[in-house]
Amino acid sequence: MNERIKRLRNQSLSAVPSLSDERARLLTHFFKSGVARTAPVPVQRAKAFAAIMANKKIYIGPDELIVGERGPVPKATPTYPEVCIHSQQDLDIISGREKVAFSVDESVRQNYRDEIIPFWQGHSIRGKLFSHLPQEWKDAYTGGIFTEFQEQRSPGHTACGDKIYRKGFVDLKAEIGAAVNRLDFFNDREAMDKKNQLEAMAIAADGLIAFANRYADALLQMAESELDPDRKAELMQMDAICRRVPAHAPETFWEALQTYWFVHVGVITELNPWDAFNPGRLDQHLYPFYEKDLAEGRLTKERARELLCAFWVKFNNHPAPPKTGVTAKESNTYVDFALINIGGVKANGSDAINDLSYLILDVIEQMRLLQPSSMVQLSKKNPDRFIKRALNIVKTGFGQPSIFNTDAIVQELVRQGKTVEDAREGGASGCVEAGAFGREAYFLTGYFNMPKVLEITLNNGVDPENGKQLGPVTGDPCEFNFFEDLFDAWTRQLNHFIDIKIRGNNIIEQINARFMPVPFLSLLIDDCIEKGQDYNAGGARYNTSYIQGVGLGSITDALTALRFGGSCWTTLPSTATTTTRPTTSCRWSSRHTTTR
Repeated sequence: MNERIKRLRNQSLSAVPSLSDERARLLTHFFKSGVARTAPVPVQRAKAFAAIMANKKIYIGPDELIVGERGPVPKATPTYPEVCIHSQQDLDIISGREKVAFSVDESVRQNYRDEIIPFWQGHSIRGKLFSHLPQEWKDAYTGGIFTEFQEQRSPGHTACGDKIYRKGFVDLKAEIGAAVNRLDFFNDREAMDKKNQLEAMAIAADGLIAFANRYADALLQMAESELDPDRKAELMQMDAICRRVPAHAPETFWEALQTYWFVHVGVITELNPWDAFNPGRLDQHLYPFYEKDLAEGRLTKERARELLCAFWVKFNNHPAPPKTGVTAKESNTYVDFALINIGGVKANGSDAINDLSYLILDVIEQMRLLQPSSMVQLSKKNPDRFIKRALNIVKTGFGQPSIFNTDAIVQELVRQGKTVEDAREGGASGCVEAGAFGREAYFLTGYFNMPKVLEITLNNGVDPENGKQLGPVTGDPCEFNFFEDLFDAWTRQLNHFIDIKIRGNNIIEQINARFMPVPFLSLLIDDCIEKGQDYNAGGARYNTSYIQGVGLGSITDALTALRFGGSCWTTLPSTATTTTRPTTSCRWSSRHTTTR
C-alpha cells in the first residue's frame, strides 16, 4: 500500500457517516416544479434522475483516481422519500444510536420538517403498498413474520454483467432508437407503453453522460490551477477519461474502472436497490483491459494495484442508507452489499482464474475494509494455488473473502431455468443470493422469519406477543404424541405464511412496476431495451421473486432441541427397535428409530 492509498484509506475510515438530504431535496424540487407532471411515469422518473445528476454536488478528493460519490461528500448517505419517508423520530434514532449512527445536522432536520415530509407524506411507494396489501399480510408483518419491508429499500439485489465494458451509453441510445423503430403500432397494444419506456431509458442515458461531463469540467478546472506537475498530469488524464466514458465503451483498465463507478453511482442514485449495485465478476470483466494495457506498456502491475485500491475506497465511502421505523431501531446494517465475485468458470466451462484474480485478492488483503464485500467462487477447474491464496486471507480473521461453490451455483441457476452459459457467468450477490449477472431482475421484498413461525406453532397459531390468531389452528403441542406431529404442524404454519407472503409479493411487484420504474437500471440489464420493458416490469431476461428465509441456524437448533431434549417429549434410546407412545404427560417420542 503506497502513501497515496494509505491517505485515501485513512480518510475513508475517519469520515463520519452522515444523513444527506441532497437527493431528497433535488427530487422534491423537481416534482414540485411540475415540469414533468403530464409525462408518463417512466419519463417522469427518468427526468427526475437526470435532474438529480445535473445538480448533485461534485466531489473530488485531493488524492483520488476514481471520481464520483453517492452524496455530496464521502459517507454522506442519501435518502429516498419516494420509497419511504424518514420521520423526525427516525432522524433522532439514527443520530443517537450507540452503534452505526449517522450524524443529522439541524438544516437536514429543518428541510425534512418543512419541505420533504409534507410533500411526500401519503405519496411514497410504501404508503401505496400498505393501502393495497390485504389485512392478513399486514397482521403477519406486524407480528414479525416478514421484516425489512421497503424501509428505504426497493426490491432486489442487482448485479452487473459485461455490457458496460463492451458498449458505451451512446451505443445503448442507438439500440434504443432501433428498438423504437421496430415498434408495431398496428398490432402491438403495448407499443405506446414500450415507446415511453424506451424514451425514459434514453433520457437516463443522457443523464449519466452529463454527470460524467460535469466531473470532466471540474477535473480540468483543478488541473489548470494544480502546481504539482505529476498531479496535474493525473487530473488531465482523469478529465480525458470522464469525457470518454461512459459515453463510449472503455478502452483501458483505468477507463473500465471509472465506467463501472459512474454506473454504480447512477444505479444507487436512481433508486436504492436493496442498498447496492454489484460489480459481479470483476476479474473477468477487467482482465481484457488489464492484459492489453500491460502488453502495450500503458500500465504496470503496481499502477493497476493502486487503481484497484482507490476503487476499493470508493465502495467504503458508501454506507447503506439508514432505515425507518422499527428497523431504524433494530437494524444497524452498515455495508452496501456490493459483493465482488472472483474466480469461478467462464461461459464455456473452463477455468476463469487469471492474473487479475490474484491481484484482486492482494488488494482485499491489503485494504482490509468493511466494504466492498468479496467472495471467491471455487470450482473443480480452479487451481489449488488460487484456493490456498484465498484461504491464507481467510485465516487472518478479516472475514473476507467468503467462499462459494461455483458448481452448486451453476446447478441451482440451471435448475431455475437459466441457460448453462448464463449460469456460469453468474454468481452470488447481496448476502448469498445466486443469479445470472446482468440478465436477471432480483425481487427480494423482505425477510421471512422462520423461528417466529415455530413460536406461533407452539402456541397453536396464536402470536404470544399480542394474543392474535395469526396462523391456522394446528393443535396444542402438549397433546401431540410424536415429534413428527409438531414438525407437520410447523410445516402447515410455514406454508400458510409463505402463501400470504407470495400474494403480497405479487402486489408489491406490480405496484413497483407501475409506479417505480427504473429506466437507468434497465439500460444495463440484458433484454430490457429489446423488449421495451422496464427492469421492474419483466424486461430482464430472467425475473425472480425471492423469499429469503432467515433464522436458519436458530430454527435448526430449536427443532433439534425440541426433538432430542425438549420439555414436551422424549426420544427413544438409540438401541430401540420399536416406537412406543410415552405415558408421561406432554412428552413426545419419534415415530422413527433415531440414532444420535
